Amino acid sequence: MTTTTGAAERDPILRVVPRPGDINANGHIFGGWVLSQMDIAAGIVAAREAEGAVATVAIEAMEFIAPILLQDLISVYAHVERVGRTSIAIRIRVVASRDRGTREVDVTSGLFTFVALDENHRPRPVKRG
Repeated sequence: MTTTTGAAERDPILRVVPRPGDINANGHIFGGWVLSQMDIAAGIVAAREAEGAVATVAIEAMEFIAPILLQDLISVYAHVERVGRTSIAIRIRVVASRDRGTREVDVTSGLFTFVALDENHRPRPVKRG
């Protein structure tokens, strides 16, 4: 297995503004909405690394640190943490930009594991460059 980080983590994979329909009764954004954004970003990075189709197989070590508010701009950062024979682990970090961009708050992070898929949707070896 290999571990890589670097320039990819400096630039967000996704930037998203939650909508009023994404809010729960407490005035915070639903955890499922955040999880979905994280999975999308991780999938983009995993598919690039695998040079093809991937599927999420595990989400580990996810922790909600702070709530996401309706006016927040969410940035989702991702980098490849390790590559196995058929799997790729992507570390995700979500940051909320608040108060018209004057403050940044870490809101959640997690480790998403994907498996590379062949044309029959079966696991395949990850291509090595």
